[in-house]
Amino acid sequence: MIDQLIRFEEIPWERPANGVTQKIYATDGQRLRLIRFGDDFVEKKWCMAGHIGFVLSGEMSIDFDGAIQHYRQGDGLWIVAGETSRHKVRIDQGKQVELILFETMT
Repeated sequence: MIDQLIRFEEIPWERPANGVTQKIYATDGQRLRLIRFGDDFVEKKWCMAGHIGFVLSGEMSIDFDGAIQHYRQGDGLWIVAGETSRHKVRIDQGKQVELILFETMT
């Protein structure tokens, strides 16, 4: 049975990379991530995954192959998967961001 209620306080924090902490709930090829990026996060490779999300707090920029888009608390994001939407998260010095991301696992 799939859980109808996700209690993030019961999911342990993971640290997959420097400057990133996250909690993940995954089922049936989908995942929901509560993720925090700090200003020490540096994305070295272009991400081509799709993301749908909501910024809970803080601010960040996303570099879409040279076109910079700024996001802050209350903003939503919808990034289509693929080369044409390749992107990198950028966090300004002294800033951080917490967001929810809905993703299809491939």
